[in-house]
Amino acid sequence: MLAVSAIAIGLLAIGGSSRLTANTSVLPPGALAPSARERMIARQVGSLLEDAHYSRLKIDDAISPRVMDKFLDGMDGQRSYFLASDIAEFEAYRLRFDDMIRTGDIEPAYAMFARYQQRNRERVQYALSLLDTEPDFSLDEQFEFDREGAAWPASKAELDELWRKRVKNDAISLMLAGKSWTEIRDVLRTRYDRVLKRAEQIKPEEVFELFLNAYARTFDPHSNYFSPRNSEEYKIQMSLNYEGIGASLQTVDDYVTIMNLIEGGPAAAAGTLSVNDRITAVGQGKEGALTDVIGWRIDDVVQLIRGKGGTVVRLQILPVSAAPGSPEKVVEFTRGKVTLEAQAARKELKIIKRGDREHRIGVINVPGFYSDYDAQRAGDENYRSTTRDVRRLIDELKAEKIDGLVMDLRGNGGGFLPEAQSLTGLFVDRGPVVQVQFSNGEKEVLDDPDSGIAYDGPLVVLIDRFSASASEIFAGAIQDYRRGVVVGQRSFGKGTVQNLVPLSRWSARPVNGQLTVTIGKFYRITGESTQHRGVEPDVTLASPINLEDVGESSLDDALPWDRIQGASFSPVDGAGVVLSKLVDEENRRQQRDPDYRWLVNDIAALNAQRERRSLSLNLEARKAERTRLEAERLARENSRRVERAQPTVASVGDLDSSKQPDVVLDQAAEVMTDMVTLSRTPIQGPKKPAAPAKSVTAQRKAG
Repeated sequence: MLAVSAIAIGLLAIGGSSRLTANTSVLPPGALAPSARERMIARQVGSLLEDAHYSRLKIDDAISPRVMDKFLDGMDGQRSYFLASDIAEFEAYRLRFDDMIRTGDIEPAYAMFARYQQRNRERVQYALSLLDTEPDFSLDEQFEFDREGAAWPASKAELDELWRKRVKNDAISLMLAGKSWTEIRDVLRTRYDRVLKRAEQIKPEEVFELFLNAYARTFDPHSNYFSPRNSEEYKIQMSLNYEGIGASLQTVDDYVTIMNLIEGGPAAAAGTLSVNDRITAVGQGKEGALTDVIGWRIDDVVQLIRGKGGTVVRLQILPVSAAPGSPEKVVEFTRGKVTLEAQAARKELKIIKRGDREHRIGVINVPGFYSDYDAQRAGDENYRSTTRDVRRLIDELKAEKIDGLVMDLRGNGGGFLPEAQSLTGLFVDRGPVVQVQFSNGEKEVLDDPDSGIAYDGPLVVLIDRFSASASEIFAGAIQDYRRGVVVGQRSFGKGTVQNLVPLSRWSARPVNGQLTVTIGKFYRITGESTQHRGVEPDVTLASPINLEDVGESSLDDALPWDRIQGASFSPVDGAGVVLSKLVDEENRRQQRDPDYRWLVNDIAALNAQRERRSLSLNLEARKAERTRLEAERLARENSRRVERAQPTVASVGDLDSSKQPDVVLDQAAEVMTDMVTLSRTPIQGPKKPAAPAKSVTAQRKAG
């Protein structure tokens, strides 16, 4: 989905400074305007939110001001574009947002957006004008980079001062990278010009998406409207495949440029494209006219290149190695299915030495709970899903004779709810996995869908603050069954279930987009909700993720925590290790492990930086600060290396971040080894499965 912050970077003003009027049909000349279809969709979304959302909120005068505030935050959350006078003028609409979505007369929102576009263009043009004169970098002044919740600027002069400091900070950042003022001026001019150019390409559907999400996110943070284009992107993320040529693209100096070729895709197989080749035109079929795409938005170019499998697309390419003035070449591809393997579950094997023995610890990283629902529904026996992939990886690791398994769910934000059920079933025999309660009080107990287990050995589940929703269902079930040990950091705390509602009744493609609406809350089989509170690990590990800044408890309008009656289940009766012993062992290891102490010290330094809300605009002060921070980082790194009997480094420039240890994963593997050494008895699944419960639709998602 288009990030709100991407819109707030900068959009072109279309139209003058005409004042808003009470007539909702009047927009500034040339402004973006809603279509008749979008007015219809707005009414449909409003009704769906009221009728289907768990909270049963009504869109009325009480909710209207909250929707307007969210719409304003979506445009200018940092209070750096609008003037206080603009906000005062918008007050005429504060109690009309409820009427807008009911009637479809949504022009007032577009009028507000037109004003934002105007202010945005004024700001970027002012930033460009500042580049005519080199700033005085010797002044002692501060740049307030975090203005969330600040007062709206009262005057143009106040806004100019904010932007003067913003441009100066951009310049200092480049100066600290060793650039001269002449180079800085050219870089920033190109950067700001590009902001304006990209802004000219904004489409009404993007404004509409921003507008409807102001309503959806007033109900709760996880209800969303997806435009037709972003509905397709969401589908790709959930299925891990799409039909196209298999190339990752990026805009570089107005050219859409090849950044990577996906293994197994048509482009990689053909061998006619290279990284950094530039696409200048796209043609459909073997004879279709070539459409020049220089200066286009990257997502528009992507839409031209993607298409139905088996069809032909032609790209006009300026090769990376071509000399200036060289002719372009045209290459042809037959589109096919491209699988996003980098986002699929994957494995590795860690060897942990304890005394004379080597312990083989398998690790399976699960980035998300995905499923190619369309392929499954079509009867494809080889459809991709998290559970199917993990089962295969478990079999491969068992063949490698692992002593224990770590399921790494760090950063896993969730996905399809049925995948959380079936993944749990790989480790727990028949029994309930999670409970779902709806707004009418109806409750469903969702079972492991299949009998039998894929792995009955020692199990660790590794989570962090970004592990959410379906990840929390899995981790919570493993913990409640005492099937394994949960380690890491308290999880996100998203205990809500969403349904995907297509807004196109008769079309296989989401031509009207789709609504993701919260329809219920899920509960652990003990009856405890994970909402707000998340899953608490059995063994806590350090994490650079701040609990106060990330998580459900940090989000506005999140649903509250509660609990319901627990389900009937039988915890695993295997002779597992006592948790307190694992905690004691890990605490002792943390004290003596140089890598862990290095991580803790790095986190402390990061937290000190997070406390800041402003930066010095004095160049010498910034240089001194950078020197100090780099020296402290170098000292921490070399202290770790000395204790590890590794060679020290002379500067931070010699550090390769890709070679830095994954301390948290290493500690999880150590905890697993503790489990193996402290207890040799495998943990078995429950002998008496609970009665199966009715299932829910495969389209339901938990994250």
